[in-house]
Order: sequence, then structure tokens, then C-alpha cells
Amino acid sequence: MSQLTSATPLAFPLICKDTTLDTLGDAVRLLGELTPDERDEFCWHIAGHMINTAIKEPRYIKAATITLQTALTLNRMLAPETP
Repeated sequence: MSQLTSATPLAFPLICKDTTLDTLGDAVRLLGELTPDERDEFCWHIAGHMINTAIKEPRYIKAATITLQTALTLNRMLAPETP
């Protein structure tokens, strides 16, 4: 079983309005910076759960990245796509 670290890349980079999330450590940091009200939102709860699952089971890193992307999208935190 491979071990994930904070330097483990996400399945794909998530380009936010003010930063880019490239690694598992970036994702954990973002989740830690959420306010209590934001953490109560279902999308962030699920994103956090999936990140924790990926830490235990590395095969879930893509699902965790997609779930995090969804939470970022719902909260309008992703940078707009450029053509």
C-alpha cells in the first residue's frame, strides 16, 4: 500500500480565484481555513470526508479531488475558465 503525504498530488490541479490546489496538503490546508459555518455546509463535509478516505485508501484520490472541485464550484471559489 502506498503512503500519501502532504506532497501527494491531487488527481488534477484545482485553480481557485486566489490560489492553486496541487497537493493533498493544499486541500487539507484549505479545509482547515474554512469558517465553522462553511464547514457545516454539506459539500465541505463530504469533501473533507473524501480527503480523509483518500488518505487511508490512496485509490480514492481522484474521487476526493472531484468532490473538492464540486465544493469549490458550489462556493464560487474556482477561477473562471478561460477560452
